[in-house]
Amino acid sequence: MGHYDEVAAEGSSDTAGPLGRAGRAVGRALHRPFTGAGRRIRRITHAHGAGESGLGKLIELHAVNGAGDVMITVALASTVFFSVPTDEARGRVALYLAITMAPFTLLAPVIGPLLDHIPHGRRAAMAGAMLARALLALLMSGAVASGGLELYPAALGVLVSSKAYGVVRSAVVPRLLPPKFSLVKANSRVTLSGLLATGIAAPVGVGLQRIGPEWPLYGACALFVLGTFWAFTMPPKVDSAKGERKAHMLTHGEKKPSLRTVGPSVLHGLQANAAHRGLSGFLIFFLAFLLRDHPLPGQSAAVSLGIVGVAAGAGNALGTAVGAWLRARGPEVIIVTMLLLVLTAAVLASVFFGAGMVAVLGATAGFSQALSKLSLDALIQRDVPEQVRTSAFARSETLLQMAWVVGGAIGISLPLNGTVGMAVAACIIGTGLLLAGRGLLSASRHGSPPRSARVA
Repeated sequence: MGHYDEVAAEGSSDTAGPLGRAGRAVGRALHRPFTGAGRRIRRITHAHGAGESGLGKLIELHAVNGAGDVMITVALASTVFFSVPTDEARGRVALYLAITMAPFTLLAPVIGPLLDHIPHGRRAAMAGAMLARALLALLMSGAVASGGLELYPAALGVLVSSKAYGVVRSAVVPRLLPPKFSLVKANSRVTLSGLLATGIAAPVGVGLQRIGPEWPLYGACALFVLGTFWAFTMPPKVDSAKGERKAHMLTHGEKKPSLRTVGPSVLHGLQANAAHRGLSGFLIFFLAFLLRDHPLPGQSAAVSLGIVGVAAGAGNALGTAVGAWLRARGPEVIIVTMLLLVLTAAVLASVFFGAGMVAVLGATAGFSQALSKLSLDALIQRDVPEQVRTSAFARSETLLQMAWVVGGAIGISLPLNGTVGMAVAACIIGTGLLLAGRGLLSASRHGSPPRSARVA
């Protein structure tokens, strides 16, 4: 019997062997495209020491954040904007902007100091911001089809959580710099990952929207759950706050560093970037209503908005890439040049208003905003003392987000006249040039203040 058992076992092994090998081969064939793509993405995000420092994980986390946010935007756009008449949509968007302003005017002054007081909880704070949006997306999925007012408290929670994540991310980036890696380059990589993820997730969200209005929110929930897990995989040094102090927008005594104590470049850079961000908010909302009622020739309203959005996104991505290449070369001159460039595009769009010029202005605005923001990052890195630099990034981002909301409010209040709108766009960016241009050029000629003079 022992002999027959051995023969039977051998026969069984011979039978199972080819089948098992075939099954494993099929599994590898199906698995390889996903694992191969994952490995290629990981090689890119972890290149040049980013993997060893932990920056690569932040790049991937920010990509998840951008993809989740755009999924929610797609779901809300169909309910708040496209599904109702223009006059009613104006009211809903105005309410949306008022809710958007609330986190900045009321909650941002609380979020910043709160996170300053719990610096050892940065990983938990990012994870909490992700988990909150996952739960809120799930709650919104039940109300998005009806467009009821209960959407707005949930949207407020999403915005607060998103801005809290942004504040913490600004504080985390300097902690994860690889050797010989500039802060501008690191920020450009993180920003570019978010832009690329947004570009990929937006059409996916539109496709999910066709299944049902709640499906983009299901997708956002899944992404934010993934982000919650990934936030805890960040290296422990993310929670380190050794040597940090809080930055103030104005000087409060001689021993407290502030943005005024570091020379004019940072303040003028903030003014210029506020103009860029205000222009961005203005163009988004003004063109959304304008193209809704007067789409581009031969195109629907949604396609018209998509064309302008793709142009702006491409310009933003190009500006981010150019900023990474320029590093920190003459940031003051770069900011002034970007103001002049987008002002020229806005004036031309006003004089020769048409589909082509609108797309050109969108691309130019995206390019200029990205490059100007990276140059502002370079100024903060250069002129703000290290012990308050992370806090300065958080406060500057709050001001820029408020400028975006103000620009959006101007956009929805104007009559739907393209020439008038482009003239107002030129005025917004021209105001920034008047406020900041001369000061930036003067600071550039005199050079940056010596390191010893940068702390009052």
